[in-house]
Amino acid sequence: MFSVYSCRKTEDKPEYEYFVSKELAVTYTTTTITSMLSSGAELYPELNEIKGYVTSDVNVFKIVYKTEIYGEEIEVSGLVCAPAAPGEYPVVSFQNGTNTVNAYAPSEYVINPSYQLVEYIASMGFVVVIPDYPGFGRSKQIPHPYLITGPTVRSVTDMLYALNECCEYEFEGITTRNEYYLVGYSQGGWATLALHKALELDYNDDFDLHGSVCGAGPYNLYSLLQGMIDTTEYPMPYYLGYIINAYSYYDQFTNPVTDILNEPYASKLGTLYTGTLSGSQINNQLSTSIPGLFKADFLSGFTSSPTYLSVREALINNSISPWNSYKPLLFVHGDGDTHVSVAATHNMYEAMINAGTSSEICSKVIFPDLDHGDAILPSMIGGLVFILNLRDQ
Repeated sequence: MFSVYSCRKTEDKPEYEYFVSKELAVTYTTTTITSMLSSGAELYPELNEIKGYVTSDVNVFKIVYKTEIYGEEIEVSGLVCAPAAPGEYPVVSFQNGTNTVNAYAPSEYVINPSYQLVEYIASMGFVVVIPDYPGFGRSKQIPHPYLITGPTVRSVTDMLYALNECCEYEFEGITTRNEYYLVGYSQGGWATLALHKALELDYNDDFDLHGSVCGAGPYNLYSLLQGMIDTTEYPMPYYLGYIINAYSYYDQFTNPVTDILNEPYASKLGTLYTGTLSGSQINNQLSTSIPGLFKADFLSGFTSSPTYLSVREALINNSISPWNSYKPLLFVHGDGDTHVSVAATHNMYEAMINAGTSSEICSKVIFPDLDHGDAILPSMIGGLVFILNLRDQ
């Protein structure tokens, strides 16, 4: 039997533990949503499959809530997208992909085309949450803990706690039931799998997870970096710099950046990830040449030298180890991906099966010939159909 969180408005609000504030940002009508889906269906006919699920206008709210990062309480932000029609709804949490620009964070750019399909999901009978992640929006003053498991999982679960405790008093006419779905792509695919594991194993008393969709995530960070540095060229060095900058700032490893990167890249790394430069702008400040970007000693000693033990351990600790999952899980990836190799998904899927997860629970869909960006929309559409089927079964 589902737990129900009632969202009736009352006069006596409690003292919240997580929730701080909300602000209505935009409303989408069913007419707008179906029109946009129809336009998109010209390129992606699969969108026609989901148009029939649109039943309500959507109100999108910016919210601020509390979380912790390494013992320090901070305020962070995100979006809550709720159907305008009163009712009881399950919850979808969407974890976005790699972003370096604060102005593009979900709560900063609410009508970002990259997130609108996710916001529209609320019209199909869900309450949708989209966290900014620490380092963006309300918490833009701190570096983003990129691909660091602890603060990522904590910030998203605290957003779910914030929604639950405030719903009765802040979102009139809406009830959320204890039925959760997770979706994410790229960094968000990694975050979604980390959350899937955490909700299933550590938070199962509070959140009843019903299924997740993980797209093109770097699930094994150690293997990913090893594969990248074994090549001579990598087209997206800003991913590598992002990891090193975050892991250095948050003491994930003990090596100074100058042990890892050549100059001038080591000295200027921290100035590149301040929330103003895009990935392509950062790429232009780094090098696509792996020998040009990384120290020769690091390239030769990364896998075995005691000097780089803390780097190896940091990557392993923030990777997602397989487990025997009993919650439906779909992996999606394009097999032409030049940013995150499709091997990441093949290997994670096999590891989950080898850990005892049934192939009836865990599945994968590989899109032929699609690169990282090209596979985003097919992955999200396929993932949404997967979630709708789980909800309606």
